[in-house]
Amino acid sequence: MTPNVAVVEIRASHWCMPRLWLPLFLLWIPAIVLAPFVFLILVAACFVFRVRLWRTIAVFWGLVCALPGTDVRVTAEGTHVFVKIL
Repeated sequence: MTPNVAVVEIRASHWCMPRLWLPLFLLWIPAIVLAPFVFLILVAACFVFRVRLWRTIAVFWGLVCALPGTDVRVTAEGTHVFVKIL
């Protein structure tokens, strides 16, 4: 399953940003338009670095499909950043 929504929240000691729900599915529209160019660049890179094309595509697709469920929490100097990909 591909990622559909990212939730971003930033909290500091003096202010708090409301949670932002970012629709990641809208990124698929430009990705589909740019797909032929990305594929040509990927083929050229695989040829130059002598890597198997289908294995590279499988690894990238596996990374994209593994993104849902990612939960990142960072705290630095009293500021908290929360990112969750659904």
